[in-house]
Amino acid sequence: MNNHQIDISVIVPLYNEEESLPELAQWIERVMAENHFTYEIIFVNDGSTDRSWTVIEELAEKNPAIHGISFRRNYGKSPALNTGFSAAQGRVVITMDADLQDSPDEIPELYRMITEEGYDLVSGWKQKRYDPLSKTIPTKLFNATARKVSGIHNLHDFNCGLKAYRCEVVKHIEVYGDMHRYIPYLAKNAGFNKIGEKVVHHQARKYGTTKFGLDRFVNGYLDLMTLWFTSKFGAKPMHFFGLLGSLMFFIGLISTMVVGFGKLWRMKQGLPYSLVADSPYFYLALTMMLLGSQFFLAGFIGEIIARNSTRRNDYEINARL
Repeated sequence: MNNHQIDISVIVPLYNEEESLPELAQWIERVMAENHFTYEIIFVNDGSTDRSWTVIEELAEKNPAIHGISFRRNYGKSPALNTGFSAAQGRVVITMDADLQDSPDEIPELYRMITEEGYDLVSGWKQKRYDPLSKTIPTKLFNATARKVSGIHNLHDFNCGLKAYRCEVVKHIEVYGDMHRYIPYLAKNAGFNKIGEKVVHHQARKYGTTKFGLDRFVNGYLDLMTLWFTSKFGAKPMHFFGLLGSLMFFIGLISTMVVGFGKLWRMKQGLPYSLVADSPYFYLALTMMLLGSQFFLAGFIGEIIARNSTRRNDYEINARL
């Protein structure tokens, strides 16, 4: 099947969700039939240890629009989404979680916002959540930080699994590690700037337990800093390390000179003086100079690596005449 032959691709990454899959598939099928969409459902089984893959096989036998991809082991949500994006063939790609907390009834409006309002990406916002405070408060802090760093100020819920994309978006981004939290930021960095948001219904988990712990917030912060740095300085590391290294080196150099000239002045004035090496400021100044030199060299090496990268001139071209 060629790209754009069907209206919607629904990608569902999952791990140990055997109970919810039949109900989710039936719900999506009903929504698609009511709105006369042509569609495919791609279940990406992320190394489940229960009967999830068997259930997917059974569903695919009943409905040819259902497809499955199964990992040999658990890799994480980002690799599952990236694999689903590669396989998706719809004009609009919808992602949702398999735990029934995302409502397929939101699909028609998400589809309309992409096809009629011209959005590149529409992210769901679970304005009213059915999660404990131990999860909602860190989520609010996380989203506030993500808005500040990414510059996408109109999104309230970066981590919502329910999102819609133009097909071109998912074909031009790579989701790796745990970067699924920052797909809007990845899309923005790829040149897709029309990013919208839709308030969506959030349902309490019906089966099983959550697969995510509080460590995801720590990892999410580190991933955000990585993404910010690579987007700002990935192609020009010398601009960051070179500037920081030069600044630290010159501060250390000036500090060393101040300590040395201070001793010479006291000698000339006949005042008591001590050895330069006896001053703690001397060692702090030397440390600054050494660190500055190392930062500068790190930028220089990074620049060499960037210039020899096979993707150094890999630019996103939107149109050509």
